[in-house]
This record gives sequence, C-alpha cells and structure tokens, in this order.
Amino acid sequence: MDAEVRQAMDRRLARIEGQVGGLRRMVADGKYCVDILTQLAAIRSALDQAGAELAACHVKTCILGHGTGSEHEQSKPMSQEELVDELRVTLSRLMR
Repeated sequence: MDAEVRQAMDRRLARIEGQVGGLRRMVADGKYCVDILTQLAAIRSALDQAGAELAACHVKTCILGHGTGSEHEQSKPMSQEELVDELRVTLSRLMR
C-alpha cells in the first residue's frame, strides 16, 4: 500500500472512529433506538466501503503487481494463485 492510499485509509478510518464515538454518545444519552440503528447501519456501510477499497488495493498491488516490487513483503513468497485463494477466504470472512 503506497503512502497516498495509506493516508486515505487513515482518514476514512478516523471518520468511522468519529461515527462510533457519536454512536456511543447516542446510546449514553438514551437516544431513540431507530436513530441508533440508523447510525449503526451507516457505520457498517462505511466499514464495508473501507474493506472494498482495501481489497481493491490488495488486488492491484499484491496480486496483479506480484513480482513488480509493489507487493507487500508478506505476499512476496506466495504465488498469484495462493494470493487469490487467500483473498477468496478473506472476502468470505468480510461478507459474513
């Protein structure tokens, strides 16, 4: 993951962190359950989008870029087929 992608991911996660803090305040303040559930859905959606972005980055740099030097150190000893299998397992966990 290059520095620009890492920075964008950090900003996205910081926003999600702020949303979670807001959700905790809503619970502590006894806000209406439906409003809390709506915020919870928004956080889940934001996490899903972050996951999709990270998966796309992984495909681009670690799988398609395998052998070019763009891949993460951990993926270097793996074949592209092993990386695809690993991604398949990871995505199935993410989609549960």
